[in-house]
Amino acid sequence: MSHMSPTDLDTLRTDFAARIDQAADLRALDDVRVAALGKKGEISLLMRGLGRMSPEEKTVMGPALNGLKTDVAALIEARKAALEDAALDAALASETLDMSLPVGRPQGTLHPVQQVMEEMAVIFSDMGFSVAEGPDIEDDFHNFTALNFPPSHPARDMHDTFFMVPEPSQNSSGSDAAVGQKVLRTHTSPVQIRTMMNQKPPIRIIAPGRTYRCDSDQTHTPMFHQVEGLVIGEDIHMGHLKGCLMDFVSAFFETDVDVRFRPHHFPFTEPSAEMDVRYERDGASIKIGQGNDWMEILGCGMVHPHVLSACGLDPDQYQGFAFGMGVDRLAMLKYGMPDLRDMFAGDPRWLGHYGFSPLLQASLESGLS
Repeated sequence: MSHMSPTDLDTLRTDFAARIDQAADLRALDDVRVAALGKKGEISLLMRGLGRMSPEEKTVMGPALNGLKTDVAALIEARKAALEDAALDAALASETLDMSLPVGRPQGTLHPVQQVMEEMAVIFSDMGFSVAEGPDIEDDFHNFTALNFPPSHPARDMHDTFFMVPEPSQNSSGSDAAVGQKVLRTHTSPVQIRTMMNQKPPIRIIAPGRTYRCDSDQTHTPMFHQVEGLVIGEDIHMGHLKGCLMDFVSAFFETDVDVRFRPHHFPFTEPSAEMDVRYERDGASIKIGQGNDWMEILGCGMVHPHVLSACGLDPDQYQGFAFGMGVDRLAMLKYGMPDLRDMFAGDPRWLGHYGFSPLLQASLESGLS
């Protein structure tokens, strides 16, 4: 160390500058950094030798060594930035995509359920409806009580509803436990309840989403998709409901469809009805709008006064109608799918056959499908 001079440090600086400039990649540059500034690097060893110098030597060599260390570190950082920029430029050059080229065949397809949901959203949006959403895990109040389900109603039974395991705080008996009971929603009607409780009329929404029930066969699955609709306002009557749904089915099936309404019972509507469409079976396929047979496709009715009251609305001032239909079943009817369970099997061959191009958007002007 005693033989080192500022001139020698300049030579060392020049040597490291050349090695830094010649580093072809970040790994080679890091090797130079370790050789210069690592624990056993040349500059680090020289810095340790300052303690053995005389005061006069320290006065000269201390600032010189610190300057060398600072200069080499700065050169390394500058070279590192340059190498990173070069790597980014190379990646951008190799990953360039010419957006002016024609689009090739998409690798994936849109699931029929998603396609039908988009078609329904387009139709109802044209009628002035907006889309509302809610949680899949609901409480007893929103899923049952507010919808006028009595405590002993069969729909609350275990064979229909997936009940969540209650938390320790919910183990108490009585009405508090019932209100706090969590379930996987059995319909998207809780979205209607939440909307009426948080939004003043007029209301015009559809509520698409997943629903859950303990059932599984060729036409039922434990998880399925529903779209429900709700209209609340003053002077709303059954004629509005019928006209809305008649327009919907004709637009959805893209043909004139004969419909009929049959009296039915739902706890949350009064009067209630089921809507049938005319159809005929042609071999394995079903043709909607033809033939002499009738098929039920949705339930509907005027919102029950008890439901309006539970949501804080005055039934003497406001009336409304609601409807609900299974998205999966409508997809089966429109596109000729024989088994509902195939929709959830994830078979790429099935998706390749029944799937839709993600580049084609549903539109009333150009055709829904």
